[in-house]
Amino acid sequence: MIQAKNRGRLPLPQPASVQLRRSYAESRFGQVHVWTAYPSGGGFDERTPLLCLHHAGGSGRFFAPMLRELGTDRSVYAVDLPGHGTSDAPVGKFSVADLAGAIGDFIDSLRLRSVDVFGYQLGALVGAELAIARPQQVRRMMVWGVPGYAPQDRVTVLPQGMRDDGSDVIEDWRRALETRGPGVPVSAVAEDFSDRLRAGVAGARAAATLADYAVGERLPLVRQQTLVLRLKDEFWDTAPRARSALPSSSMLDVSDFGQGFLSAAPQRFAAVAKEFLDR
Repeated sequence: MIQAKNRGRLPLPQPASVQLRRSYAESRFGQVHVWTAYPSGGGFDERTPLLCLHHAGGSGRFFAPMLRELGTDRSVYAVDLPGHGTSDAPVGKFSVADLAGAIGDFIDSLRLRSVDVFGYQLGALVGAELAIARPQQVRRMMVWGVPGYAPQDRVTVLPQGMRDDGSDVIEDWRRALETRGPGVPVSAVAEDFSDRLRAGVAGARAAATLADYAVGERLPLVRQQTLVLRLKDEFWDTAPRARSALPSSSMLDVSDFGQGFLSAAPQRFAAVAKEFLDR
């Protein structure tokens, strides 16, 4: 009887299914590891693909909580920057522009005609360099945690050497717990902490590279529409400066969240991202 009543009707819409994959691609520094989300039924071109770039000492896993949220109608690529996660590390000294070049190699390997970029801390600067170098490919940008170090302050953010007794690791762990934002589970802090330990020397070199970056000189060269996220974290005061430096930018206060925003509220982040990227 139920089948007879439903005969001839259109099928009920099914919830979007997202495929999550991990893979490797080639770059000038060797292989880069990529966390990917995409719609299971195809539709890769329905929305512009989103490229996610993490912080110094992190990995693409940082974006894992929101991959499924954003992968319903676009491809999302969270790349382990060279020397991070399971990506090959550069040999010798490298710059933010060098990291951007490696990400450009990844874009070319996938033959992506256009991408949106979301960058966090170091990833925001790598994204800025990518946008400057490839103005026709990078469509829009979202940034969070853009550092704004004055030259006299840069020495204070350079990584310190490891201690034989491991006390530096204990101090870093306590600091990570103390600075996590509202709603962030300990498991998310532990994952990020393990990524930093794994990055080791490469992560420390990346942090030093970040500190040397001429934020005030380079950001004004970014012409793409950019959304600056301002959260209750250590970059609360630098966000307005980043907003002023970026010619075509706006700023969104998300003051009810802080460090670990993606883990605490992936759906909230996805809503913010879609509202900006899909205009």
